[in-house]
Amino acid sequence: MIAYRFLLAGAVVVATGIGISAQDTKVQLKNLPAAVQKAVQDQTKGATLVGFSEEREDGKVLYEAETKVNGRTRDLLFDSAGTLIEVEEEVAPAALPAAVQSSLSTHGKVLKVEAVTKGSTVTYEAQVEKNGKKSEVVVDAKGNAIVQR
Repeated sequence: MIAYRFLLAGAVVVATGIGISAQDTKVQLKNLPAAVQKAVQDQTKGATLVGFSEEREDGKVLYEAETKVNGRTRDLLFDSAGTLIEVEEEVAPAALPAAVQSSLSTHGKVLKVEAVTKGSTVTYEAQVEKNGKKSEVVVDAKGNAIVQR
């Protein structure tokens, strides 16, 4: 029984470490609220729909539409009324503002970057590698580091 608990705890740690949340549930477009379905259709013209999930954050139910546009990921987060809350969009490192490029390069080799737009605020989440170790760095639009994990 103790070994089972350790195995289960390890699985939770691994799942959390790779971005899977116990509160994320895969859903189909037809199961989303009507307002969210309409918002998804309006916001994803020209995109390839990859999948949908229902998430719980701070007691609120949110819906994520995972898409691809021109070969890059673009994820949209909606509330139950269909209001677009957040957009996470993969960006080529060379297309980043100079201050962001400069800041991220001090943390290591930039492997992948997503621009995260919440309202009028844009931050950049980057996966970087330095000395064989990968980490995540979040910077604001001026290149100021917000988080390093």
